[in-house]
Amino acid sequence: MGEPRAEKLAVVEEVREKFSASDAAILTEYRGLDVPAMAELRKALREAGGEYKVYKNTLVRFAVDELGLEVEDLLTGPTAIAFVGEQPDGSAGDPVALARALKDFAKANESLVIKGGVLDEQRLTVEEILVLAEIAPREELLARLAGAMAAPMQQFAALLNALPQNLAYALKALIDEGGAPGAPASVEASAADEAMRRSLTRRPPPMKPMRRSLTRRPPPMKPPTLTTRKRSDHGDERGDPGFDCRDERARAE
Repeated sequence: MGEPRAEKLAVVEEVREKFSASDAAILTEYRGLDVPAMAELRKALREAGGEYKVYKNTLVRFAVDELGLEVEDLLTGPTAIAFVGEQPDGSAGDPVALARALKDFAKANESLVIKGGVLDEQRLTVEEILVLAEIAPREELLARLAGAMAAPMQQFAALLNALPQNLAYALKALIDEGGAPGAPASVEASAADEAMRRSLTRRPPPMKPMRRSLTRRPPPMKPPTLTTRKRSDHGDERGDPGFDCRDERARAE
């Protein structure tokens, strides 16, 4: 009894690792496919970078429950899972190529039914898987991206190559019209005309208001003051004879 249980645990671990390592997984129902059809389907998926595995639904339920993937409702009837693996050259598989291979095979074999899947741990409906199959392959998308990135660079290189030739044409046209250094008189005349035009259109500076000191009234003149000169007994400073009060009192007596 212990050996069957160990085998089942090994299968659950394998399924869990397949879901964890794969970018996408698509669940299908293969009821009605015979052995040659199953071999052809496995070959087509292997060329697209995928692998086709058949497990018991009960064991798959344990694995997806541990991973938290919401696909338990798809585990009814004979179920086979297409995982994204490696391409024959060793490069990583492509979910788009896997979905396209299943879609093309289902068109030719109605017994194959696509039920749903997961992409980066997100649930995919049948409609989303069919839309995914219509996307261009990775190699084509990379080629388009490289072409889109190279186009501006090519245009820029062509522009750089055309600059010297266009510059030569422009200089020749200026010389012919007299605007190049070969005709300095025309250039000086144009500069003079421009200077004249600027001087005529320039506004004169506004006049400054008169100073307040020019309109201020002069202060009134003060009346002359009489100054008393200091007199001495012998006259003033200019030699005038002095006036002696003592002589005047003596005469009065």
